Amino acid sequence: MNNYVTGSTIKSLREKKNYTQKQLADILCVSDKAISKWETGKGLPDIFLLEPIAKALGVSVAELISGDCIINGNRSANMLRSKFYVCPICGNVIHSTGEGCFSCCGINLPMAEAEEPDEKHMIKAERMENDWYISVGHPMTKEHYISFIAYITSSKTQLVKLYPEQNAETRLTSCGHGIIYAYCSTHGLFSIRV
Repeated sequence: MNNYVTGSTIKSLREKKNYTQKQLADILCVSDKAISKWETGKGLPDIFLLEPIAKALGVSVAELISGDCIINGNRSANMLRSKFYVCPICGNVIHSTGEGCFSCCGINLPMAEAEEPDEKHMIKAERMENDWYISVGHPMTKEHYISFIAYITSSKTQLVKLYPEQNAETRLTSCGHGIIYAYCSTHGLFSIRV
């Protein structure tokens, strides 16, 4: 059986915060023996304690459960370093300007990796006045459609959510060189540079 959180994760995070077992126990209103049991694998915290433990240790619940702490090395906030995370259950789109740890509908979301468009996912970008007219020659059915189109430059992000009853097209304000993304609900993320 896989535990939802490991004792070594709790111990490592506690030590990074320079907390003793007693100090962490006081913050969580539990005994220091409980902390010791968690860290040695002789017991697990109650599920309702996950959020308070994560808060006390300065991480998200997803980081606590996965054991992977995400450190934001992207201090310059260059939009061209954007990453997308798409929930396979509800279709929510999460955009970040660097890697992160995100969850939706109870699952950790993998980062979408952009690929070169193939013949079924060809992205067309045409100039129209001060805009880009972006289209993808793709069928739009409830089971298989383009979920969103995004245009990202070094200083700006524009994202349009699409639905099966629409055409896979949009018009976005031109802001210079950048990357255009299109996300297929079945085949994932595709991108071109403009």
